[in-house]
Amino acid sequence: MSTTLIEPQDPREQGPKPEYPQEQIAPPGTEEEMTPTADHGEQTYVGNDQLRDRVAIITGGDSGIGRAVAIAFAREGADVVISYLNEEEDARETERLVTDAGRRALTIGGDISDEAHCREIVRRVVDEFGRLDILVNNAAFQRTYESIESIPSEEWEYTFKTNIHAMFYLCKAAIPQMQPGSSIINTTSIQSYQPSANLLAYATTKGAVTNFTKALAASVADRGIRVNAVAPGPIWTPLIPSTMPPEKVKSFGKTTPLGRAGQPAELAPVYVLLASQLGSYITAQIYGVTGGEPLI
Repeated sequence: MSTTLIEPQDPREQGPKPEYPQEQIAPPGTEEEMTPTADHGEQTYVGNDQLRDRVAIITGGDSGIGRAVAIAFAREGADVVISYLNEEEDARETERLVTDAGRRALTIGGDISDEAHCREIVRRVVDEFGRLDILVNNAAFQRTYESIESIPSEEWEYTFKTNIHAMFYLCKAAIPQMQPGSSIINTTSIQSYQPSANLLAYATTKGAVTNFTKALAASVADRGIRVNAVAPGPIWTPLIPSTMPPEKVKSFGKTTPLGRAGQPAELAPVYVLLASQLGSYITAQIYGVTGGEPLI
């Protein structure tokens, strides 16, 4: 039996470095508008059957971190449900990547800030696949503002509806369908620990995601369901050039100890760990993937 060794690589050199030649794009942005293009593990992620025949919902599964997680889950043997807002082209490409891995894919478009839509996602999954093992609450809404006075009140409310209410709605609908051994993984952010002034609404919601994760984990531990979160630092996704000022986009990630933004593919293994039996004794935890920025 032969073994292919993967040589260690310098983490400072494993992705493009600032300055990025990225133009401003309209929100929510698409993958094809990214310059440089993001790495979701299309050419690199190799599965090991860690999630064989499980069924996973991934919100925001069309692009960015969600696409990377969808690829990894599929190559680990899971069927994947891709929830997205209206990014049809990106969702279809993620669907193709899942089916190319030999797994079933289901795309469901719509606004998760609506509770009825969240319930419908779970209902369709159970009807289609007969089970639900993994819920990844990954979709998020973000905008930048220089002052609290400039934040529209309706947008503040929508940020909470998308980033917090939707997570509550989906967990409330999903948990009764989950068996012991199931896993919920929420995407929080380094903004939960180091909030930026111009991301007031987004950072506030991510602080709530962190606390929701810990409290829910305690609530459902006696059902054998684990709940954890991943806290990304600066990750190169369409959210960045579509919601941040151009000068910040060009230098995005430069101040991290590793000197660059992370790629979505670099987060996917953590989601696999938390979704699989590899993480059987892990619950109520927050995993930072931040390029060296501490979660403090």
